Amino acid sequence: MPVTQALLVANVLAFLMQEASGLPLVEWFALWPPASQLFGPWQMVTYSFLHGGIAHIVFNMFALYTFGAAIERLFGSRFYALYYFACVVSAAICHLLVTAAMGGPPVPTVGASGGIYGLLLAYGLYFPHQRVMLLIPPIPMKARTLVFAFAAIELFFGVTGTAAGVAHFAHLGGMLGGWLMIEYRKRAGGRR
Repeated sequence: MPVTQALLVANVLAFLMQEASGLPLVEWFALWPPASQLFGPWQMVTYSFLHGGIAHIVFNMFALYTFGAAIERLFGSRFYALYYFACVVSAAICHLLVTAAMGGPPVPTVGASGGIYGLLLAYGLYFPHQRVMLLIPPIPMKARTLVFAFAAIELFFGVTGTAAGVAHFAHLGGMLGGWLMIEYRKRAGGRR
């Protein structure tokens, strides 16, 4: 699947550059709050190629590989690319709106999780009875159950402020963007 492969390569290369170069990639390309002097509109997309560490990129790329290929086959490469980046931008918008409403220090946001959560939503909607296995702990469940569980956990953590340092509303925003794109696809005559 060409788009999934390109996203995997781009994310890994960006991470390697982030780790190995002396360039201030986080300052230039992470998502900063608009009130920050570091904010730029391109960051609504570029933040998704940066990651906060090895575990962050490994889990995101594993999910991209696991769910992305099936969704790319279903949607076709062109719509899949639009879908993924709509989820990324929607995640950024939701995150910025919530953090602006809550106040707080201007900290950067990085990671492909908004796009990943959008892919997870699509997988759960189109393959609801497909069995998936959590990594930690290794529990098998239906894809639909996984999606509902992840959404509920993200909402709980976001509302309660638990697991600080994670952009919970960005994850939910990625799911919202995915749902909107799926509704658009249905209305435009695409398969359910």
